[in-house]
Amino acid sequence: MSKAFIFPGQGAQTIGMGRALADAYPAARAVFDEVDEALGQSLSGLVWEGEIEALTLTENAQPALMATSMAAMRALEAEGIEIGSAAFVAGHSLGEYSALTAAGALGVGDAARLLRTRGAAMQSAVPVGEGAMAALLGLDLEAAREVAAEAASEGGVCEAANDNDPSQVVISGNKAAVERAVEIAKARGAKRALLLPVSAPFHCALMAPAADVMAEALAAVEIKAPAVPLVANVRAAAVTDPAEIRELLVAQVTGSVRWRESVQYMVAEGVTEFWEIGAGKALSGMVRRIERSAAVQNIGTSEDLAKLLANAG
Repeated sequence: MSKAFIFPGQGAQTIGMGRALADAYPAARAVFDEVDEALGQSLSGLVWEGEIEALTLTENAQPALMATSMAAMRALEAEGIEIGSAAFVAGHSLGEYSALTAAGALGVGDAARLLRTRGAAMQSAVPVGEGAMAALLGLDLEAAREVAAEAASEGGVCEAANDNDPSQVVISGNKAAVERAVEIAKARGAKRALLLPVSAPFHCALMAPAADVMAEALAAVEIKAPAVPLVANVRAAAVTDPAEIRELLVAQVTGSVRWRESVQYMVAEGVTEFWEIGAGKALSGMVRRIERSAAVQNIGTSEDLAKLLANAG
């Protein structure tokens, strides 16, 4: 049975995430210590005892979610489950950095600093209130693209940002254009079309200033070949070449997250089981909607890990 390790993106953050793993596994706690040191702040204190409003700020949420995923990965390794037991790694948006860190392509400290930079750059690329994102439910990618194009034809940017699963596409762009798209989508039979509570319009052309910042930041960091291939967001296919990975991480800032196609690619390559490693269960739900026959495991808490080990035993 071939499996893939998948890593969640923004929106999965909760106060207290990763704490029980850090208490139970010294290697998991070491991840949070390393992230705190890399950022020069007690991010772990914010994650475990802070306010959700502060944790949800993009520049905090991104390194915090990576740290939680890596703590879960280190706990798995402590139980004898190595990264090499996966055929692929993949992550949703910022989760791609977690995937690369788990596969040894990035160091934990470098990943934390890159995600702090990425979060701040994405936040500052568009003034607050000028951008928006919306989820269109019940429309496929082609229909969502048509809706976005019609909305953008009246002015502003509106693009398909995340192709999450067969019935959910997220659009991104200027607020007025995204709001027009929501109304157009409803008129075209979307089951639901709703604005998302996000602080910036991610994965669209408006993020070009952030892509420039990330090109510079990534150029200064060592990226190694991952121990297992990465299925990249913007390509929906496996990559292992460090130079290529660096380019795709820059392209990812403005490019769309091709999650549905990424899962389909892994299934076509023989993957039958997906392990979501880190906070939340959003990706597991998407995988089930993309490929009903796929088995899904969540490893985000010490309870999840205990259950996994009990079943394996």
